[in-house]
Amino acid sequence: MKVATWNINGINSRLDHVIRWSLAVRPDILCLQETKTVDAKFPVAKLRAAGYEYAEFHGEKSYNGVAILSKIPLLDVRKGFVGDTPEAPTRLIEARANGVAIVCAYFPHGTKIGSDKFKFKLDWVARLRKYFDELHDPNDLVLLCGDTNITPHEMDLWNVRYWATRMHFTREERDVFQHLKRWGFVDIFRQVNDQPGEYTWWDTFRESSFPKNRGLRLDHIWASAPLAELCTDCWIDREPRGWEHPSDHAPVIAEFMI
Repeated sequence: MKVATWNINGINSRLDHVIRWSLAVRPDILCLQETKTVDAKFPVAKLRAAGYEYAEFHGEKSYNGVAILSKIPLLDVRKGFVGDTPEAPTRLIEARANGVAIVCAYFPHGTKIGSDKFKFKLDWVARLRKYFDELHDPNDLVLLCGDTNITPHEMDLWNVRYWATRMHFTREERDVFQHLKRWGFVDIFRQVNDQPGEYTWWDTFRESSFPKNRGLRLDHIWASAPLAELCTDCWIDREPRGWEHPSDHAPVIAEFMI
């Protein structure tokens, strides 16, 4: 089973990118973040024509939004945290495929260190850990993927000195991120690749960032230990980042013997 995650930064703006890439790489399951559209306008028919017979989505106008597209039936769908109000940001969706609980998440950005939105980010990640504590078992097949807006290690960013005092690499973010990981997750990409310079995000406001590979590894695929044992490969596909009007993120793909 091939699973991919991609912050597409607007499904309607980059639907052609999603279809083009999916037809070339052929993931069985594609998790999307920042779809930025209400559920009623999600392009189900066009995605079905591209091979995704099953689709679950949780979106809102102009912001956030997550989706799971699949060639495999999706069961046991959950949207958001337990107790979320209708106005809660659409950042979390879960579905089961081939016996694997797949959780697709778009972590908050945080905006500014020390701000209310920064505190919301930390609280949200802590709440996600509680979500797994209450609803899942580390001994089961569980996968968490998405845009985390956090870089866990120095090798996951292009310039440690530059990012040391900036969003995405603060001690507070990394601490709560590690607490989430200690639920029982394995960073699948690092399981098969221990090289620096592997990033998934490059700033579109600085045109040189992608050609010079000045990026961050913000997008992750994590697996429970039993699922990690079934992983045969995991990689970042930089190609779509070089297309015209791209998302600022690149897809991450993992393959499992399922």
